[in-house]
Amino acid sequence: MSCGLFVTGTDTGVGKTIVTAALAIALRRRGLCVGVMKPAESGCPLEQGQLSPQDALFLKEMSGCAAPLTLINPYRLAQALTPALAAEHEGVVIDLDHIRDCYDQLAAMHDIVLVEGAGGLLAPLIDRSSMRDLAVRLELPLLVVARNVLGVINHTALTVTVARQTSAVLGVVLNNSVPIEQAAEQSNAAALRRWGGAPLLGQIPYSAALSRDYIELLGAELDVAAILQAVPASKNSER
Repeated sequence: MSCGLFVTGTDTGVGKTIVTAALAIALRRRGLCVGVMKPAESGCPLEQGQLSPQDALFLKEMSGCAAPLTLINPYRLAQALTPALAAEHEGVVIDLDHIRDCYDQLAAMHDIVLVEGAGGLLAPLIDRSSMRDLAVRLELPLLVVARNVLGVINHTALTVTVARQTSAVLGVVLNNSVPIEQAAEQSNAAALRRWGGAPLLGQIPYSAALSRDYIELLGAELDVAAILQAVPASKNSER
């Protein structure tokens, strides 16, 4: 079993990158050397003649991961589509074995590696494999990020149920991507504890500005001890 964690979501745009960055910073504060990985990123803008993977670069900066970007982000794609479709349109062949090799190199350099998926759990990565299959290929347990909106109970329970068919699920993090105003948003955390299907390991408060200082504070909103205890690897003890 590899020493790492796969961060997935109930959908795209739910806050996976913010949660992964906050967790990386919190783990660093516990004395761990943290690696990050965004195996495939689509919707990358062209900067100075090269595709620039914004999520991967953000995770690299926030985590302090010194590994080459080619390991952190093996595949970058221009079109804002699910990776499988973007790769097909752009003539890119995504290889799970190559992703696994990059992950293994990161794992050899770090105490723990946080891998952020793209889109939701069943978002297609290649023709016959989804993000769930990638988590299985990397032998990683899952952390599910959910957006605090009406419908999140169903979305989360579905994701957890499907994830547990192939992988361990450590828990759920609820992200407030909009201000809490509606009754559903006010009650979703308690509802997920009852019906989400996995422990609620944190709730990220809403902020209009996601500065580095703010993201550093978000680690306090995550049950890092529970996450570390559940990650099945011997290297995750504090130094």
